[in-house]
Amino acid sequence: MRSRTANWYETTVRYEKTMEDGMQKKISELYVVDAVSFGDAEKSIASEMSAYVSGELEIKNINPAAYGEIFFSENGNDDRWYKAKLQFITLDEKSGKEKRSNVNYLVQAANMNGAIKNIDTVMGGTMIDYVIANISETRIMDVYEHNAPKKQVRDDKPEYEEEK
Repeated sequence: MRSRTANWYETTVRYEKTMEDGMQKKISELYVVDAVSFGDAEKSIASEMSAYVSGELEIKNINPAAYGEIFFSENGNDDRWYKAKLQFITLDEKSGKEKRSNVNYLVQAANMNGAIKNIDTVMGGTMIDYVIANISETRIMDVYEHNAPKKQVRDDKPEYEEEK
């Protein structure tokens, strides 16, 4: 699992998709992109979708997403996205009362139980007390990151043997 904080935008795109029976059908899909502005989000989603769409692509909607972070899974079977509301629990030192603050996350997983497990994996490494207040599956098809980390290819050559 890895997590990433950025400026996320939800984008709705509409295009003609070839169905299993060979017929063309106009569909709308929701994607999330990492961008610095609305214009950058539009450019990013158009660029990413151009590889998958042969006809006309309409960008129907762009909205800033309210995700504090996105948790990406390394498991190839994790193909769904879940929105999770976590409540962080702190104590007010003056009154001694418990205070809860809400933060939304987007979590990649294969199912609901996997999403909970992935949240616990990431949050378990922190000292923060939290409660999963709500979790629900989204319509998001995929998340596109700006400058996404590349898979590292490991070669076991020592530095002094590498060509310069």
